[in-house]
Amino acid sequence: MLEGLLGSEEFHGLMKKHAKEVLEMLLKRGVNFSILTNIADVTFDPALPSQISQNFKPITMFFLAGYTFESTQIYNGRISFEAGFGSDNFGSLVSLPIEAILQIIIEEIPVFINLSTPPKAAVLVPKETGIKRSMEALMSNPNNHNLIKK
Repeated sequence: MLEGLLGSEEFHGLMKKHAKEVLEMLLKRGVNFSILTNIADVTFDPALPSQISQNFKPITMFFLAGYTFESTQIYNGRISFEAGFGSDNFGSLVSLPIEAILQIIIEEIPVFINLSTPPKAAVLVPKETGIKRSMEALMSNPNNHNLIKK
């Protein structure tokens, strides 16, 4: 039951909306914060050199303060910010979907925890397979045999 709720479109939408509202409030108030996210959901432009990107853990925290905080924008369901990485402070635009944020943290305290799991995408059934399954279901009732012209 819980899994069905956490994976529902409705709950996922609420978590996304709430994350966006929390982010907007923190940005408006000038409160520095961290976000915890799955690194697979993050894009970097330009791409980071491999000697930097190989050091990221699957779940990575980004601290938004100073110029990184000031460059933060929320648009089209994404959050983006400019950040420097590595000893050479390699600059890149970091971007990720808001729903990919697992936690928003202020002073080491989580103020937002995203408990939703992304709704599973509908499995696409090839047209021929779908027609075959429909026909099999129709023909499983003996009373429907006279509907098909042979």
